Amino acid sequence: MASREDLDGFGVAALVGFSLLLGFNQVLIKFANTGLQPVFWAGIRSLGAAACIAGWIWFSGGRFGIAPGTARAGLVTGLIFAFEFLMLFLALDLTTVVRTSVIFYSMPVWLALAAHLLVPGERLNPQKAVGLLVAFCGVCWALASRSSGTADGSLAGDLCALAASIGWAGIPLSTRITAMRRVEPEIQLMWHVSVSGPVLLVASLLFGPWIRDFEISHGLVVVFQSVVVVAGGFLGWLYLLKRYPTASVASFSFLAPLFGAGFGWLLLDEPMTIDIWWSLVLVAVGLVLINRPQPRRR
Repeated sequence: MASREDLDGFGVAALVGFSLLLGFNQVLIKFANTGLQPVFWAGIRSLGAAACIAGWIWFSGGRFGIAPGTARAGLVTGLIFAFEFLMLFLALDLTTVVRTSVIFYSMPVWLALAAHLLVPGERLNPQKAVGLLVAFCGVCWALASRSSGTADGSLAGDLCALAASIGWAGIPLSTRITAMRRVEPEIQLMWHVSVSGPVLLVASLLFGPWIRDFEISHGLVVVFQSVVVVAGGFLGWLYLLKRYPTASVASFSFLAPLFGAGFGWLLLDEPMTIDIWWSLVLVAVGLVLINRPQPRRR
């Protein structure tokens, strides 16, 4: 597949569409949590995605197997993936989509900070340092600002969203510094879902009954999540990373919290206080600065 140096119209449309999917994804999780225990259906989603990805690898002529020296790294990344979605699904059970979106999509902040400390050649320049500080202030503002009513979620949910964001940052970081960097992206994703599925199902035994107020619509959301969001969405994201420069793809990350908060307000009638607006603006501006490429020197 030929790569391009700049984004074209298809790339821009695909990245905006992917950001919309991520934003709407939060609403779907929130809805399905009313019918199924969050950790249980997160595990079911991973197993369903594993079947879809296995089918895609077979259909595209790829090869299954564990590359020498990668099993331990694959298990580690799979466990991190399980932790991320355990925390995210619990967050959306305890707090609002608006607040979760602001906090969870701050992931590039924690990735940039960890890469600065652990990955050679990934040092923070002044622009990225300012972006990290601005976005960090936005997250702190979101955590500190809370209305007295229960409609604004809970501090426990906000902290789960923060833990999920840090876990998400751990996935690309572990891929860079472990043997998983030698593995094809499709196989990496297969490790993530095939390990996280059983782990989440076992963990779900600690969180109460699996079934709440289940309806057919909840089952349809689980299928949509497995096939479209996890298998299709993440494979599409990997395709974009192969076709376009990483910096150009990452520059659209500020859209995800905007769309997520917007869908929470529009579809679920969740409160958008002035404090949340300021937090959202700070996180979005910080992500732009972190992902904005530096001008090339002649």
